[in-house]
Amino acid sequence: MLESLLAIGGLVLLRDSVEWEGRSLLKALVKKSALSGEQVHVLGCEVSEEEFREGFESDVNSRLIYHDLFRDPLNWSKTGEAHPGGPLGALRAMYRTDSCSITIAVDSLSWLLLHLPCTELCQTLHVLSHGNSYPGVNPPVGEVRVLGLLHEELHGQGPLGALSSLAQTETQWFSILPDFNLDLQEGPVESQQQPSSHVPLVDPTTHLTFNLHLSKKEREAKDNLTLPFQFSSEKQQALLRPGPGQSSSHIFYEPDVYDDLDQEDPDEDLDI
Repeated sequence: MLESLLAIGGLVLLRDSVEWEGRSLLKALVKKSALSGEQVHVLGCEVSEEEFREGFESDVNSRLIYHDLFRDPLNWSKTGEAHPGGPLGALRAMYRTDSCSITIAVDSLSWLLLHLPCTELCQTLHVLSHGNSYPGVNPPVGEVRVLGLLHEELHGQGPLGALSSLAQTETQWFSILPDFNLDLQEGPVESQQQPSSHVPLVDPTTHLTFNLHLSKKEREAKDNLTLPFQFSSEKQQALLRPGPGQSSSHIFYEPDVYDDLDQEDPDEDLDI
């Protein structure tokens, strides 16, 4: 299974999530490519070089060409270690090789998407994974394989769809052994999950002292009930119209000495 996966050129998209981390899978594929004699370039953005190399044997580490964007991605220290063309320039520089087969591991595409336009990244990946040549640069003789780690929960459907359309292979479900050997599993995800212990469901309405649902008879009685604050049209007319023998009401007002009757300054008593 692993050999058949690595036999595919182009872009291999490794989509992970919070529950299923994908860097171990990326390192397993890097190890397999290095041991098969390919030239392996690693574009490290999210972890240090020491952390990425941890767990590899010396023969694997000796075959990795690590391009460090984690230590100083924006070249603030001006040490000259950062590539003058930035992350995309570093990717294009990996293309200039006479090796028969190249594996480029990107850790990760999510970091690049947060710092670069999606269109520019997709165009660069398309050129790399399809063996096209840049102006003035001859393409490698053999295949170019790009292993791209992508944290899918960080991105919307637009970038995910664009990268998925470029990928020849998408790998999501696997088993990683302690030495970074890989055991890819076939079949649906449900068949690979361990069965969970059965937990009986408890009905929360079992011991309630009241009913949450009404019967048909109770609902009809509820609909026919007139609440005290609800007035029918007959009751409204009876309250608004005086009955026979009832005289209309009048309000008599006699101002006292403290009433302000000055029409020119009605706010005189406010001392404004």
